Amino acid sequence: MRRPVGSTDVTPSGGTVTLIGRRGEGWSPIIDSDMSLAEAVELIPSDIGAAIPDGPLVAAGRGPFFAEGTTVSWHYGRIVDMAKVVRDDERGLVAWIPSGSRRLSAVPLGGSHPRDMPLEQRFSAPWRIVEREWTGAGVLRIAPTGKPWSVWFFRDGDGEFTGTYVNLELPHQRPAPGSAAPHRVHSTDLVLDLWMDAGPEGDEDVWLKDEDELQVAVTQGRLTEQQEQAVRVFGEHACREVLARGAWPMDEGWQEWEPTADFDEPILLPDNEVIRWWRQRSGDHSLDG
Repeated sequence: MRRPVGSTDVTPSGGTVTLIGRRGEGWSPIIDSDMSLAEAVELIPSDIGAAIPDGPLVAAGRGPFFAEGTTVSWHYGRIVDMAKVVRDDERGLVAWIPSGSRRLSAVPLGGSHPRDMPLEQRFSAPWRIVEREWTGAGVLRIAPTGKPWSVWFFRDGDGEFTGTYVNLELPHQRPAPGSAAPHRVHSTDLVLDLWMDAGPEGDEDVWLKDEDELQVAVTQGRLTEQQEQAVRVFGEHACREVLARGAWPMDEGWQEWEPTADFDEPILLPDNEVIRWWRQRSGDHSLDG
């Protein structure tokens, strides 16, 4: 028996999810707003490029593009994941993160995961960067050019497709020409996310993830109330475009893509100026560093 819309649950990683609808039946609106994506993006400026030691960033979507098989570092928020390029062109970046690849992530002092902290302290606690590895099966990530989200296709240990994750984030940027570490992409994670189950086809359950964390991100000063509304606009547009209408990349069958053996080798972090700087980042609260 399927769960009713409005049901809540907790993910294996500790995040909260709410069933907001089904692909073939629509969903409960994330926000009732006529704000455009462009207007929403303008409300959340990206200033990470000003801090990175290797120079400015530019919008993704223009060549030269990464060649197939290129190893890139995928930066979002304070997290860095290592990926191998499957395809890169005007539509966006398709990249594979092999299981066991090394990564950098921010953790609270005295803890091993942000969710070790009570919700009311989650965005205000002191933090530091640690090196870990991507656990579980590998994941295919796709960042459509100019869109404030990326789409992740998850699978289990046997390689079976388990669902689609839409990570809400600012449109991707890349290093300006002349960078000493050109093989990287940058974005800013925006807390709220979407999950769509693998089936039944055409009637998949759609879940809104981490709405409680989005609310405390405002009360703890990471986002303003207006920026929270912008994030919800991103989620509503992603539901319409990606999940309901099946816009790219949902229309290309990436759910069935499988890596070759050479693509599935774990990737180490590079030793370059950007990664060395990233390792040293820390802060007394969420707005530091």
